[in-house]
Order: sequence, then C-alpha cells, then structure tokens
Amino acid sequence: MRAAVVTGFGQPLEIQDRPVPTPGPHQVLVRMEASGLCHTDIHAWRGDWPVKPTPPFIPGHEGVGLIEAVGSEVTRVAEGDRVAIPWLATACGTCEHCVAGWETLCESQENSGYSVDGSYAEYALADSRYVGLVPDGVSPIEAAPLTCAGVTTYKAVKVAGTRPSDLVAVFGIGGLGHLALQYAKIAGASVVAVDLLDSKLALATRLGADHTVNAAEQDPVEVIQDLGGADQAVCLAVSPRAFEQAFASLKRGGTLSMVALPADNDMTLPIFETVLKGITVQGSIVGTRNDLQEVFELHAQGRTKVEYQTRDLATVNEDFEAVERGDVDARLVFDF
Repeated sequence: MRAAVVTGFGQPLEIQDRPVPTPGPHQVLVRMEASGLCHTDIHAWRGDWPVKPTPPFIPGHEGVGLIEAVGSEVTRVAEGDRVAIPWLATACGTCEHCVAGWETLCESQENSGYSVDGSYAEYALADSRYVGLVPDGVSPIEAAPLTCAGVTTYKAVKVAGTRPSDLVAVFGIGGLGHLALQYAKIAGASVVAVDLLDSKLALATRLGADHTVNAAEQDPVEVIQDLGGADQAVCLAVSPRAFEQAFASLKRGGTLSMVALPADNDMTLPIFETVLKGITVQGSIVGTRNDLQEVFELHAQGRTKVEYQTRDLATVNEDFEAVERGDVDARLVFDF
C-alpha cells in the first residue's frame, strides 16, 4: 500500500510502499477514502510537543473509509461499514475518565498518527470500539475534517456553555475556526470572527459570522469589548498572543475555551483580572465518541458546511508548507 511516512523530525515525508496490515482481535482494516490534513500532523512531523511520536510513523487522524476486514473479537461494526478514524485511537476503558464517558482524558490512550500509525495511507488499522460511524449520505471527503476539526470545535463550544444570546469570539478562522463559528451559531450565539487574513474573514461572513476583525489592522480586544465583551472566546490560533487577546476580550463571568496547541507553550494569565472578573479558563481536548456522532448527525441534517480542497497524497510536503504559510482558508483533504 502507498503511505506517507515521517522518517525523521522535520525531514520531508516519504511516499513508501508498505505491506497492508492485518487486524488484531478488536481491530478493523479500513480502506481509506479520505484523510484530512490537521495542523497536529505538522506538529507531529516536527516533533514540536513535549511528548513526541517515534519515527518512522504514518501521520493522520481524520481518516474515513470502508472496512475491508475485521478481527476475531469485533462486534460493533462489520465489513462494508464506513467509519472514521479519530485522534483517540484507543483507551483503557476502565479508568475513572473512561467510565465517566471522558475517554479523551484517559492517561493510557493511544493517538492515531502519533503513537500509532494513522490514516495517511491507502489502508489503516483502527480499534473497532473507537471508530466513528459515518451516517449514510455524508460524503467521506466532508466526514474527514469533521472527525477532528469538527468534533474538536464542537466540544470547545459545548464545554464553554454557549447559549442563545451569547457573544462568542472565535480566534483563528481556518480548518477548525470555520466549523467553530457554525457550532456557536447552532447554539444560538452571535459570533465575532478574528483572523489576520481578509480571505478567511470573508469565509467567516459567508458562514454566518455577525462581526469580523482583522487582527493585523485592528485591536480585537478593543473591538470586542466595544461590542460588550465576549461571553465565550474559543482560541484556535497557534499563537500565545492570540490566547492572551482572547482572554482580554471576555466580559465579566466569561469563559476562555483553549484549543490550539502552539509550539510556544506559555501565555501570560493575569491573576488579578481572572479573579475579580470571575473568568473561567477551560482546556478543551478533541471530543468523545458520543460527541463525534453528534457532529456527524448535525452534518447529515444539513446544519453544517465543510469548506475543503482535495489533494493527492503525493503532494503532502507541499501541502504542509501551504498550511504553515496560511495559504489554505479551510481544510485540505487527501482523496484516495
């Protein structure tokens, strides 16, 4: 099978011919139809984060495809089912977090395209207990970004407690941000979209943003505070400065939902303002299996729109560069 492989941190990915893997007892073999390119894949390739993957490995955690073979203990899915391979590849299933339905907090979890091989390949293995079930009528090309960008931002809006009449500031409009603003609108909020590029702000307007701010030309904190301050701010920009601006844009009692993971790991959090204004700072890590099914159902109902461009796996290195330059307004998806 054809696969894009990270052979060393920061080195060009190699397109290699690898053997098709065989599923273990709880695993399924998925013939990939599509796989989204997430910024996390770039962080993995570079070895940016404190806990690093081990080269060689195959990136990818927005994989969608059809099951071609199942392991001996598989009961949840069957051959021919269309499934999604998310960031959470598997978890222990027995710790307090798993039992409480928060498997994304499991300390024993494995992650697709990071600690185990992912979906930048014509075939991938997945744990049948953790794959998402793609509804009939949902395109695999559109389901791929929903598998991470969708469920991650859906969860961020959900845990922030967004309600009708709230004002939500979305910092960073792109693969994640264009979906975050849609989930905030579904929750009944007004949305302020913040980015550095007019093309991304134009996309935000087309998708229903009520206000836009070009942070290269205006101070987003001043603009949002003039609107009364944000009830919630969702930070998806890989910049500590954006996190600090998102915090400062909140009204009293507001919530900062932190999602992006910049390589520069520190931000300044003012204690005085946090305490006196009753601000909540909430970390939000992807979403659970239940969250993913809710995301798919919303899309099947026609309530969300995925903006994407398709690519061939052979151009993966050029595509990484394009995403890093900010040349892509929404999501790139490898079409198999």
